[in-house]
Amino acid sequence: MCKLIPGNQKHLTLDNRVFIEKSLDNNMPFCEIAKYICKDPSTISKEVRKHRTLNPRNDFVNFNHCSNRRNCHLRNVCNRPIPCSKQCSSCAECNKHCISFVEEICSYISKAPYICNGCSKKAHCRLDKYFYRATVSNKEYKTILVESRNGINLSPEDLKHMDSIVSPLILQGQTPYQIIANHPEIKCTEKTIYNYIASGALSVKNLDLPRKVKYKLRNPHPSEINDKGIFEGRTYKDFLTYIQAYPDTNVVEMDTVVGCEGSRKVFLTLFFRNCKLMLIYLLPDKTAASVAKVFDYLEKKISTLLFCRTFPVILTDRGTEFSNPDNLETGIDNVIRTSIYYCDPMASWQKASIEKNHEFIRYVLPKGSSFDNFTQWDTTKLASHINSTARASLNGLAPIQLAQMLLDKDAFHAFGLREISPNEIVLTPKLLKK
Repeated sequence: MCKLIPGNQKHLTLDNRVFIEKSLDNNMPFCEIAKYICKDPSTISKEVRKHRTLNPRNDFVNFNHCSNRRNCHLRNVCNRPIPCSKQCSSCAECNKHCISFVEEICSYISKAPYICNGCSKKAHCRLDKYFYRATVSNKEYKTILVESRNGINLSPEDLKHMDSIVSPLILQGQTPYQIIANHPEIKCTEKTIYNYIASGALSVKNLDLPRKVKYKLRNPHPSEINDKGIFEGRTYKDFLTYIQAYPDTNVVEMDTVVGCEGSRKVFLTLFFRNCKLMLIYLLPDKTAASVAKVFDYLEKKISTLLFCRTFPVILTDRGTEFSNPDNLETGIDNVIRTSIYYCDPMASWQKASIEKNHEFIRYVLPKGSSFDNFTQWDTTKLASHINSTARASLNGLAPIQLAQMLLDKDAFHAFGLREISPNEIVLTPKLLKK
C-alpha cells in the first residue's frame, strides 16, 4: 500500500463503496477507481474480492457446465444399457459421470474485476455470478469492525495491575469516574471499567456498584432494530440533506398499523406527502419479508422505472418489519428502485403526516380490533373511503382527486382505488362489519 497517496490508510466509507459499485457497473478498471477515491489499486481489489456476493446459477434447468463441452465428442459416458446416440456435451448428466469433467468458471470472476457487475452477458449467463453491492459490503465491514473489538484489549499483567487499583477503591465506595480522574495511569474510559466489571474481568461485581443495582435494565422496545449498521447513510439527518439538495422529490412516508393483541395480520401504509394519498396493504404478519413482497408486487405491476418515479424516497420508523432496507431498495433484477431513510428513535413527529392519517383507520377499526378476518379487498375498500374524504388542508379536495393529477396514471390505476361519492363515504365500524 503506497503511503504517499493522500487519504490512504483510512477505512473505506459508504460513499467510497457506492462509487466503487457504480464504477464497476461501468467497467472502470481498479487503477482508475483508485485515483478518484485516493486509494491504492490493491485496496480496491481486496475490497471487491472480500465482499463480493455469490449469485448461484439456476439449477432448475439442466445444463452442461463442463469447460470442455465445446470440443468434446464423447458418447455414452454414463454407460447406459442402451447406448445413447447423442453426444455427452449436450447432456447435463455427463457432469456426474465423466472423469474429465472440469467445471467452467467465467474469466470475469477468476481474474480482475472478479465480479459480473459490468458484464454485458450477465442476463443470459448460466454460470455462477458474483456481484459487488455497496450496502452489503458496508454492512459486512461494520460487522467485522465490531467483532474485532470484542473482548479485553489488555495483557494479563496490565489487567492484574488495573484490578489491584480499581477493585479496592470500588469497595471503598468510589465511582469509576473518580478512580480515572485520580489515577491517570489507567489508560481507559469510565465506560470501559463498567464493561470490565460487567464481564467479570475484575474482582468486583455489579453488586459492588451501589447505584447500578438500584436501576432496572430497560426492556428494549419490541420493534427496535438491533443491527445499527443499516442506519448509516439512512438517518433522518441524511434525509434532510437529500431533500435540501433535491427539494422537488416526492416523499412517501411508510408505517404499519397493528391490531389487537393476538392479531397476526397488520396494515402496511404508504402516504404520499404531495397529495395526502394513503395506500393500505394487508400483511400476513409483521415481518420484513412481508413488506418486501408488497414492494415486489408493486414493481411487477407498474414496472421498475415507474416504481422509481412514484416512490423515489421513503421515510419510515425503526420497526423490525423495516430492518432489511437492502431488500426494499433493490428491485427484482437487482436494480435500485427507491431510497429508504429512518426517523430518529422515539421521534414519530418526523413523519407526523402518516401518523395523523392513521386516525381515519381508527375511525373504522378502533384500537383493540382484529385484522385477521379481513382480505385485501376489504383493505382497498377502506383506503378508497379514506382517500375520498375531502380535506381542509387541500382546499376542499379529496386526496384521491389530487392524486389523479399529481401521480402517474398507470401507477394510480395499479393501486386499485376508486373514488367514493361524498354521500356514500362511511368512516365508522359499519364500513367493514361482516
